[in-house]
Amino acid sequence: MKTLIVLGVVGAIAQLIDGSLGMAYGVTSTTLLVAAGIAPAAASASVHFAEIGTTLASGISHHRLGNVDWRIVRILAVPGAIGAFVGATLLSSLPADVAKPVVGAILLGLGLYVLYRFLALGGRRPEFRGRVRTGFLVPLGLVGGTLDSLGGGGWGPVGTTSLLSSGRVEPRKVVGSIDTSEFVVAVGGSLGFLVGLGAAGINWGYALALLVGGVLVAPLAAWLVKHLPARVLGTAAGGLIVVTNSRTLLVWAEVPSSATTPILLALVTVWIGLVTWAVLAERRASGGDDDEVGTGGTGPAPAAAAESAPAQR
Repeated sequence: MKTLIVLGVVGAIAQLIDGSLGMAYGVTSTTLLVAAGIAPAAASASVHFAEIGTTLASGISHHRLGNVDWRIVRILAVPGAIGAFVGATLLSSLPADVAKPVVGAILLGLGLYVLYRFLALGGRRPEFRGRVRTGFLVPLGLVGGTLDSLGGGGWGPVGTTSLLSSGRVEPRKVVGSIDTSEFVVAVGGSLGFLVGLGAAGINWGYALALLVGGVLVAPLAAWLVKHLPARVLGTAAGGLIVVTNSRTLLVWAEVPSSATTPILLALVTVWIGLVTWAVLAERRASGGDDDEVGTGGTGPAPAAAAESAPAQR
């Protein structure tokens, strides 16, 4: 019972991060299960079944707050589900660690680019023009879904990072759309695990505990996305990408923990400092903006709001 309560708390924390920054639920939950001695395939399966409920709750909350670009969801979801199904059926026979250093390096580079985009604005607000092409979204869904099942997490890191780095979608729409489409991805991955492992190979108690914790905090996470300025949200997401994938690469390189821990602590300290700077920069930029002040200085930038309006129709 104690283990289930702990997993419920972990699910809540993971969903709070995932629902507000667009990533980390699967990675956080799967890491804990594997550390507890659960086989990677069984751990990923439990997480994916839990995500069916958490992503549904998260998607509904994001939709109600206007955080979802339904065009992106429609194009991204089906390829993502197909990729997740394929990845789940392969996991029982393929070592997921083979792809980790390559994917980690790519995501680290994209995370640094995201940070650059949102920190190199000076006094200007971020603008998001145009829309993401279908030819970009379909392969993104396939790759993200496959890695999500193979690694127990990856839909958020791949999808959120790629869409943010495109510069065409404001961060709250990126997070809301990725979280909403993840429901279909979780269903696809879960079906794949049922085929590959059978019902007996899935720890339903762990899945239920993670599910309950995640569902409880999903509305709060969606509310945070609605009220965080684009610059702050983009900086927070970019920093999370850098820290997470730096750890992946350090572990892969077998760097001793005595060196890994100080490096990660230094990165986290820098990340906190950059988010603080982004908050202060946002306050300075919105100082004389009556419209922004009217929403507490937390809504999307006027240019971003105008650009995202067609996506809500």
